[in-house]
Amino acid sequence: MTGAVASLWRHPIKSHGREAVERVALTAGRTMPWDRTWAVAHEAAKADGSAWAHCANFSRVSKAPALMAITAELDETTETLTLRHPDRPDLTFRPDAEPDRLIDWVRPLMPADRAASARIVRVPGRGMTDSDFASVTLCNLSSHRAVEQRLGRKLSIHRWRGNIWLDGLGPWEEFEWMDREVRIGGAVLRARERTDRCTATTANPETGRRDADTLGALETWGHQDFSVRAEVVEGGDIAVGDPVERL
Repeated sequence: MTGAVASLWRHPIKSHGREAVERVALTAGRTMPWDRTWAVAHEAAKADGSAWAHCANFSRVSKAPALMAITAELDETTETLTLRHPDRPDLTFRPDAEPDRLIDWVRPLMPADRAASARIVRVPGRGMTDSDFASVTLCNLSSHRAVEQRLGRKLSIHRWRGNIWLDGLGPWEEFEWMDREVRIGGAVLRARERTDRCTATTANPETGRRDADTLGALETWGHQDFSVRAEVVEGGDIAVGDPVERL
């Protein structure tokens, strides 16, 4: 196979914004740096920040589609985030020191019939990915285009909230990587599971409104999966344009 890194994305707060980066340094057994570093626990959550917790504990796009339209900008040195949304004023704050500012800012975006956002949690050294292992999500642009063709319309790649986007592969080629290692730039990752998808992907990343039957499109292939969750087995730098090689 021949492929290359098309783009790199991190999501500093789980389900609350995305940010492009040009280069990232991966560490074995860890999530992408600054990806899902924080998560917003809702009022019914049992998560206390002491360990990884299931996604059901958190405010997320599948329950609050308006969250999909948030973008993020992180100052790593000061751990200050700026969040933007078409229906809200920009917010610049420090998640650890000023959690209530986010809770107040996001309140108008949350459905009235869902558990309200209550607090921000952070597990040192562990991004709050949906998988119970520290994962990096690998997405295939050819598979994305196949979904677009099935729906007969253009779709933003941000519906899938992936980390590493690859181009130059065949559609669904990533599903052939299960339990195999892939070298991307200077790092080696092992694909461990396909990413099962939910209604979050039906929300438009520009508007935060549900407007596409992505799950119905995936079902035409006999599943509701898109992308693979991979474990970093050999750390190293990855940059946009780097080659991809299955080992």
